Amino acid sequence: MKSDFPLDRRRLLQAAAALAATGSAGWTQAAAPSREASRDLSGVTLRVGTYKGLWRPLLTASGQADTPYRIDWRELNNGVLHIEAINGDALDLGSGSEIPPVFAARQKSSVKLVAVTHEDLNNQATLARKDAPIRSIADFKGRRVGYVRATTSHYYLAKQLAEAGLTFNDIQAVSLTPADGLSAFARGDLDAWAIYGYNGQLARTQYGARVIKTGVGYLSGNFPIYANPRALDDPLRRAALADLLQRLQRSFAWINGNFLAYARAQSAETRVPVGDIVELFNRRSGDYSLGPVSDAVVRSHQDVADTFLKIGVLDGPADVKPLWDRSFESVLRLPAA
Repeated sequence: MKSDFPLDRRRLLQAAAALAATGSAGWTQAAAPSREASRDLSGVTLRVGTYKGLWRPLLTASGQADTPYRIDWRELNNGVLHIEAINGDALDLGSGSEIPPVFAARQKSSVKLVAVTHEDLNNQATLARKDAPIRSIADFKGRRVGYVRATTSHYYLAKQLAEAGLTFNDIQAVSLTPADGLSAFARGDLDAWAIYGYNGQLARTQYGARVIKTGVGYLSGNFPIYANPRALDDPLRRAALADLLQRLQRSFAWINGNFLAYARAQSAETRVPVGDIVELFNRRSGDYSLGPVSDAVVRSHQDVADTFLKIGVLDGPADVKPLWDRSFESVLRLPAA
């Protein structure tokens, strides 16, 4: 059962810190080395896209950052940029939601999807201002509603509107970046906002935003990991990618029992208060994990593409199946409990 963040934060933080330190050490000692580690990867540099507060501090906090190759971290804070960089051969590995690869499939971009993470959907939320007379999605009719075009917020907002018998034509839809959306929401330029991550949390904690719906039931929770086909064709870079994916898999599993340590690492990078990050975790829709590609994952992704075609976001059908690469399935099979 997931409870709200307790009122006595100091005691929780102190107790959890000790548990996190113990759990981190135990996991690091127990983690089996990658099968690819026998190769000499000392001359390899992987160009890896990251979001502020995610993979880079996660690997460090979970004790998985001591790689036998160099990582050139490149901060790109949306999946479209990750795919553009991969397509332009400026990145070897990146990540994002299911949405950007839909457009990549349509545009025949050079990118492969090699694994999938499962993350929280309660932090993907449709919010209303605290003083707005909005109690349901049906109340969005005629209202100024912010969203981020071609992202998960665009997708689940479309699904929620359709469920309420509405379309984007029934609202005053305003496409904004997450940062610009937060500013507009704070100024009162938006009545409601479909948003994800820290900006949504800040809207709730700083501006009293009310959650009307979350992404649960509308999003799959699958977040693909994007890879550069050129890196996959290079034996040494492929070996390094296999090792990094295993490290990330161990780190994602580690999160669930050691979130305070991760929250502190995130806070150091994002400046979002530790308590706010922990509160997001305590309200999560499910545990974190990273795993291989499956038939269900591919089917879910195709549904996203078909939905975007139906609502007119795509100018033609997109077949996403050719994007998915299952060649890392053997190294990403989860160990027995």
